[in-house]
Amino acid sequence: MFKKFTHDDISGKSKVKSSVQRGIRSKILEQYPALNPYIEELIPKKDPLILIKCHDRLNVVMVNDRLLFFNHHDGPYFPTLQILHKYPDIMPKVQVDRGAVKFVLSGANIMCPGLTSKGARLDEDLPVDTPVCILAEGKEHALALGELKMSTKDIKSINKGVGIELVHFLNDGLWHAKIEG
Repeated sequence: MFKKFTHDDISGKSKVKSSVQRGIRSKILEQYPALNPYIEELIPKKDPLILIKCHDRLNVVMVNDRLLFFNHHDGPYFPTLQILHKYPDIMPKVQVDRGAVKFVLSGANIMCPGLTSKGARLDEDLPVDTPVCILAEGKEHALALGELKMSTKDIKSINKGVGIELVHFLNDGLWHAKIEG
């Protein structure tokens, strides 16, 4: 999604009304209840929230010149990796084996064998289309964010095909984006 994200992909920026800001805050809190103690620090009520609209119906939420969350086609909100590194326990985690790391860092979707082999972990039972944090074997910080294309039960039993569609990874366009309000 952000493999080649540049300033040319931005079609507009707008400061949202306070009612829209409350709606975005409540959707984010509904999706990530573990953020409740930190939401005032992330999205203060008094600070303006800027919604950056990009091509292909992609929205990025920015407060105080920090990119915080993004969503696609009014789908689920995903935190940026910078936010996820600061608050690592806000979303479900999966772990890929060492062999999958170079492919993930180049933006490839994660195949089921990379999630079921030795060194990989699927601890929770998660349904299809769940946003997940992707960790690497032996590392503590996330290297990517993705959306499950199969339930974790199906990933373990079928073990073929794409298990997770990548949406954001280390060193992609969003990771390096510097956007002023």
